[in-house]
Amino acid sequence: MPLVGFLPARDERVRNTVEAIERELLEDGLVLRYRPQECGVDGLPGREGVFLPCSFWLVACWHLLGRKKEARELFERLLDVRNDLGLLSEEYDPREKRQLGNFPQAFSHVALLRAARVLDDEQETATSI
Repeated sequence: MPLVGFLPARDERVRNTVEAIERELLEDGLVLRYRPQECGVDGLPGREGVFLPCSFWLVACWHLLGRKKEARELFERLLDVRNDLGLLSEEYDPREKRQLGNFPQAFSHVALLRAARVLDDEQETATSI
């Protein structure tokens, strides 16, 4: 929500949303889109990997909330997921340590760039809070 200017990062609703994401959607420290086995949303068998764009969005939100050390650590971890050419897929399996889904995924790369900009741009942080 703060990434698109809907609410300031320090708004209680943003903090509560981030807490809910941490509580419900973190798997091995990375963010799932949803838990398909629990909600039956897509009807597909098997499990999903973590969704890389969502994980990069969490980086940006943590930074905007003042959790800069955590944001930087997660960002560095996500950078380690890239392949030898620096490319990302849409999902990642932290257990198998491999990328899943559409590859390369522009959505993941856009989220990476956005998170990098938030981490590097204190002016954006100031106007987003």
